[in-house]
Amino acid sequence: MEATWPRRIAWLAVLLGLLVALVLFAPARWLAGAITGFTGGHLQLLNARGSLWQGQADLLLTGGAGSQTQSALPQGIRWRMRPGWDNGAPAIRLAMDAPCCTPEPMRLSLRPGLAGPSVSLAASRSQWPADLLTGLGTPWNTLRLEGRLQLQTQGFTARWQKGRLGLEGALDLDAFDVASRLSTLRPLGSYRLELQAAGDGHTATLALSTHAGALQLQGQGQWVGSRLRFQGVAEAASGRETALANLLNIIGRRDGPRSLLSLG
Repeated sequence: MEATWPRRIAWLAVLLGLLVALVLFAPARWLAGAITGFTGGHLQLLNARGSLWQGQADLLLTGGAGSQTQSALPQGIRWRMRPGWDNGAPAIRLAMDAPCCTPEPMRLSLRPGLAGPSVSLAASRSQWPADLLTGLGTPWNTLRLEGRLQLQTQGFTARWQKGRLGLEGALDLDAFDVASRLSTLRPLGSYRLELQAAGDGHTATLALSTHAGALQLQGQGQWVGSRLRFQGVAEAASGRETALANLLNIIGRRDGPRSLLSLG
């Protein structure tokens, strides 16, 4: 019996060492597989190299399982993860850098939580190519947008509690010099989409407005839990009605010179 305990302790030490090594040196492809599964294949990390904690990969957007549409982010992404604490709770801190699009790394905090997981994005500003959306399939592969998308926030958090999505903070998405293959008029205009979470943490408002352009867009919506309801209007600026007639017929339901936009 006395000789048995040292052997058991030795085996336990070996197993713990293997577990620590497995965690510390887990390959980057494990993260790639987890993201593909979580997003249903819409977001994929290809050619992942490095480790789970620090690596890089090519980023691909697709229409999901069985889809033939896809688009790749130029130069891919790099990431670095570290365990830590956030508001007194254990968390994983993630710094993500896209050479094409992020002047500074985007910093996220991932918390498991007993009531449900949450993801927080620190204040940031980034610019992305609009044609990246084409890979997501319908309706983006029909519109085939071009232009620049600028995403900025002073801080934003998404929480999942008992199957419900809760939001905190605000996000602004500006689309500059937008064009589409559905219209020969280039550019169509520049627009802003504002997402503002309400104080109750369960609802958020969505507002679409036009900076400038021949295609005039405006609308309002509300995000309750995981369900979005949105109503908007698209119309041509004076003198641009003929040039935009085909596009207005496709993107919504025509109501005289206007096109009505509806979601949810």
